[in-house]
Amino acid sequence: MSVNVPGLVMMVFFYLLVLGTGIWASMKSKRLRNSSHSDRTEIALLGNRGISLVVGVFTMTATFVGGGFIMGLAEVVYTPTMGLVWAVMPATAAVSFIVGGLVFAKKMRERKYVTMMDPFHIKYGNLISGVLSVALLISDVTWVTGTLIGLGATMSVILDLSYTACIWISAAVAIVYTLLGGLYSVAYTDIIQLTLIFFSLWLCVPFILMSPHSADITETAFNFTYQAAWVGSVDKDKGWMWLDQFLLLAFGNLGYQDFHQRTLSASSSSTARITCFIAAPLIFILGIPSVLIGAVAASTDWNVTWYGSPSPYERGEAGQILPIALQSLTPNYISIIGIGAIAAAAMSSTDSSLLSAASIFSTNIYKNILRTQASDKELQWVIWITVVLVGVAGTSLTFLHNSIMVFWILGSSITYIVMFPQLICVLFLSISNGYGSIMGFIIGLLLRALSGEPSIGIPVVLHFPGCTLEEGVYIQCAPVNTICMLCNFFATLLFSFLFSLLFKKRLIPERWDVLKVKAWESPQELMAINSSATTSILTTSF
Repeated sequence: MSVNVPGLVMMVFFYLLVLGTGIWASMKSKRLRNSSHSDRTEIALLGNRGISLVVGVFTMTATFVGGGFIMGLAEVVYTPTMGLVWAVMPATAAVSFIVGGLVFAKKMRERKYVTMMDPFHIKYGNLISGVLSVALLISDVTWVTGTLIGLGATMSVILDLSYTACIWISAAVAIVYTLLGGLYSVAYTDIIQLTLIFFSLWLCVPFILMSPHSADITETAFNFTYQAAWVGSVDKDKGWMWLDQFLLLAFGNLGYQDFHQRTLSASSSSTARITCFIAAPLIFILGIPSVLIGAVAASTDWNVTWYGSPSPYERGEAGQILPIALQSLTPNYISIIGIGAIAAAAMSSTDSSLLSAASIFSTNIYKNILRTQASDKELQWVIWITVVLVGVAGTSLTFLHNSIMVFWILGSSITYIVMFPQLICVLFLSISNGYGSIMGFIIGLLLRALSGEPSIGIPVVLHFPGCTLEEGVYIQCAPVNTICMLCNFFATLLFSFLFSLLFKKRLIPERWDVLKVKAWESPQELMAINSSATTSILTTSF
């Protein structure tokens, strides 16, 4: 095959459009810096807390509708061993938005945090907030990797360009406009990107549904045709795994800085909450095309297409099923339009992760720990350097694995097991302290490592009930991630209580209290605070 010239022209046009929007937004950001006395770092990272409802809805939705979302949905629906019932990403994202709007948005926006790590720094100090910040940086890098895999696979299949070149060029564009305008560039380019995602994907749907090489998806939904029924099923022994994945993706999203950056940048706490509630149903609408494309791919006789036999699943290319289906089952000009949707999705999530990582490192590691006297100009340079380094690191990892879901689940595991329970504790449970946070972090992470992860080659050491041997590899059927998350949560509370008691009773000398934990007057006070903590969570929601 030769290079697809019309497709290449279309991609150049799209990149110039996005880059132009990013440059325009950066000029707006620069004018704001020159005309106001606001903190330059806050303008770069939070848009001076002036993001309107409309722009907020676009950027919130676009952040989660990334290359991993679009490509991953199609991959799961198409994969014979999974199917539609395992494609929970739209539902989990909606749950994230609703819970985030009810529980977190108002409290964090009213306290005017710059990042989600600020309450950790305030309550626990530099050491713990620094360690947790590093965990968040790792999750951002994996998010960048997952989204760029989707983009590189699509462009290499449809445009017949080098996979490596496609990924590096796309990453470079995202890095440039993120450097230029910070959150303003990210938010305003999200408007262009989300609009393109919506119209491009929905335009592809009628053509792929009418493909002569595919059977009626209503007939293949529950019947074996060319492969297993695309609706799929959850076997009795996999029920806990399904629930675990649902909870991981739903509440793991709330442990990402990307989400909280959108609520913290809103013009008011009420705007932050409404943004979440409007974004929840939109995520379903944007997920439907990928589900339909995956269903059609599962209903296709690949032997009569240009792709030929064996099928993408048998070749180990299920992760690229969306571009393969567009290329094989739609006219050339339609598949080119589909590229724009995936490129827009990938870049909308990539830029969010780049800015998220820059926020965490510049504010919570560099300024709070490494250089407490750093000037605004110095922090601006740190933000730029971090954006570049995270972009390069995330792009480099795209060559380790071709499954988007692997990186999606890996990143969510970090945020779900480590960050989500810690965030609940630091915001709503006054009993929590630095010692409990350290122990909870260690226990949760250690249990997860011992539980194994076959997708990234970590062997199972700790066998939970139901652990089975499949094709020489142990598979955990228990809700491992949720168990580890709960262990983190309860260990944080337990050890916080114990250390507070030990220091109060002077069983441990006060001079050893390196984290400066305030001793409580009595265990009964701790019980009262625990009782009021639940009420605090509920009242924050209304």
